[in-house]
Amino acid sequence: MTLLPVISLTDCADPNALARQSTRIATLFGSTPTVLPLGGADPEGAAALTLLDLLRSTDLVGGPTQPVVVLVNIAPRDGHWPNGVPFCYFRHGDHLVVSTLNPRVLAPLASYLGLTRVQVTDVRTVLEAASADWADLTPDQVEEMVRTQFRSLWYAPLLARWLADGRPVPAQPAEVSAPVAQNVRVAVVDNFGNCKLDRPAADLPGYGDAKSILVHNRQQGRDVRVRCYDRLPDVPLGEPGITVGSSGIGFAELVVRGGSAAQVFGLVEGDQVFRLTS
Repeated sequence: MTLLPVISLTDCADPNALARQSTRIATLFGSTPTVLPLGGADPEGAAALTLLDLLRSTDLVGGPTQPVVVLVNIAPRDGHWPNGVPFCYFRHGDHLVVSTLNPRVLAPLASYLGLTRVQVTDVRTVLEAASADWADLTPDQVEEMVRTQFRSLWYAPLLARWLADGRPVPAQPAEVSAPVAQNVRVAVVDNFGNCKLDRPAADLPGYGDAKSILVHNRQQGRDVRVRCYDRLPDVPLGEPGITVGSSGIGFAELVVRGGSAAQVFGLVEGDQVFRLTS
């Protein structure tokens, strides 16, 4: 068995769930996983930016890289699926990503990494194919995993292990679409209180022209004009600014130099900052 590092993004974020997932992943892959709980106000938005950043972090290395496995478990908040959204997979270079089929999480990869399609799996179909060919699973065990609500524990790590081993996992292709222009939101609030937005700075209205943007301050209940800067060090101490941040591909950040933009503007992940015009 090839030992592979595993990074898991999940909204099943309580200590019990994290302990079980970590143990199962370690058992299957022979390495201690990095499990990132995403239980904030908008786990979908945080997962979308984090997944983009994670895959971007494998670039700019000047040579070959070691494969990693990424697990993403963020279910869409639409209640559409009878027992949870399907899991899909795709590869970014040599790296394997197994994810819930969440359009909002996957859309930035279409826009900025060129992802066009994923392979969608059905839990029963995959488990029955595995038990008939390469896995020692009884019909009762297959049925237990098909019916469970905790598929990110029982199914997703197995799917990833089998894909990493080159097993002939049955799947159907599905297209991934880039998002249309819409509300610009806070994707991630970092530990400094900087608000990482979900768009490149160059796409923001007025960023390259007037050099300032009207931002809604929820603390004050009014819109305030915030100047744009190229980098965080260019923002005057104690002042707010919109800069090119460290995330995505030139994604914008709303910052307060030496302070917390999230606190000053009353923002949490998922909050609308302003609206793009289509």
